[in-house]
Amino acid sequence: MQTYEQFADVDVLGANLQSIVDGFGTFSILGNGILFQEGLGNRGRDDSISFEKDKWYPLATFLRAFDRIGKDFGEYMHRQVGLSIPKNAPFPPTVVDIDTAIQSIDVAYHMNHGVNGVALFSPATGKKTDRIGNYGYERQVGKKLILSKCSTPYPCAFDEGILTSMAQRFDRTSSVTHAPGSCRKKGAAFCIYHIAWK
Repeated sequence: MQTYEQFADVDVLGANLQSIVDGFGTFSILGNGILFQEGLGNRGRDDSISFEKDKWYPLATFLRAFDRIGKDFGEYMHRQVGLSIPKNAPFPPTVVDIDTAIQSIDVAYHMNHGVNGVALFSPATGKKTDRIGNYGYERQVGKKLILSKCSTPYPCAFDEGILTSMAQRFDRTSSVTHAPGSCRKKGAAFCIYHIAWK
């Protein structure tokens, strides 16, 4: 099982923190409060929280905020935050269909996390540092089905939200389900998701 301490040297870009606020929708003040209490962002006069989009913030602190969200509001809110990630995080311009959309998640994930101010994926060199797990991609031959094996430190429902948002951007008939068996909530190292479409 992963712990916050494993990620003490890893950071996340500020653009991703906005996704927590967006995931709360009209109740964004609740998300703002959790982030501020965890020491993330700056509070405005109207109780809103602001982040520097290109600034690095501690991943361990971000994960603690996720933990609180899960305890206070449940998996539904984790999924809502995951659904909002693609609109805040930069993705490669090569994304043109459901396959490239799912493949791009791992690249974008590593571009949005870094160590010592250096992203874990460099578009210039194509080099990726595996430090924070991955979003897998395995297309099932002859089927409209992709398996994604996820080994990130984020909650299951959050990953399901990201996969759903990216798949539905390119095919509105797509759906994402957590496969039976291995699950990080139960101490496993990964979860597998089925991305299917008509």
